[in-house]
Amino acid sequence: MANEAVIDPADGGEPDHKGRRRFLTATTAAVGAVGAGFAAVPFIKSWNPSARAQLAGAPVTVDISALQEGQRLIVEWRGQPIWIVKRSKAIIEALPTLDDQLRDPKSENPDQQPGYIAEANPELRSLKPEISVLVGLCTHLGCSPEMVAEIRPEPFDPNWKGGYFCPCHKSKFDMAGRVYQGVPAPTNLLVPPHHFTDDSTIVVGVDPGAA
Repeated sequence: MANEAVIDPADGGEPDHKGRRRFLTATTAAVGAVGAGFAAVPFIKSWNPSARAQLAGAPVTVDISALQEGQRLIVEWRGQPIWIVKRSKAIIEALPTLDDQLRDPKSENPDQQPGYIAEANPELRSLKPEISVLVGLCTHLGCSPEMVAEIRPEPFDPNWKGGYFCPCHKSKFDMAGRVYQGVPAPTNLLVPPHHFTDDSTIVVGVDPGAA
């Protein structure tokens, strides 16, 4: 069954601020671009398994060859939104400067990500510096935060360095999914098991070497 591409509402449409925004289980994939003037470019079509297989935990293979810097691709795995983001050099350089503002900057909680992710780089929380893979659900009450990826002052943080903001209860995460201090979310965003089969293909749901 082919996946239908949709525009990422966090970047192209009007965000829904009414109540808790839940990820609705659907067979979808999307890519969204941040910043004025960017257009979303959907390109996932038929690589993923059926909706029933996804809910059962089947791995999801994703082609990221068209993913541009500053864009987010959203796919579904086990009924959860998986965010695949290509981070800019400026974002990567900003991440270590945020450590003193974060609850768990070194990703010491082992339940938040596979061990190989923390070992690769606990601040970037990724296998490749530029590619972040996260479960897109707030660890407070399961809302889906908005991606606010540009480094610029925001109403909720005048020193914002890019990241994710949950308008429901004001939780904030950086572009590695690390949670800020003083917000309701107790832990960093989760990193799902995943690996690269080549530079442009990610398999979500399978650890490296386990395929």
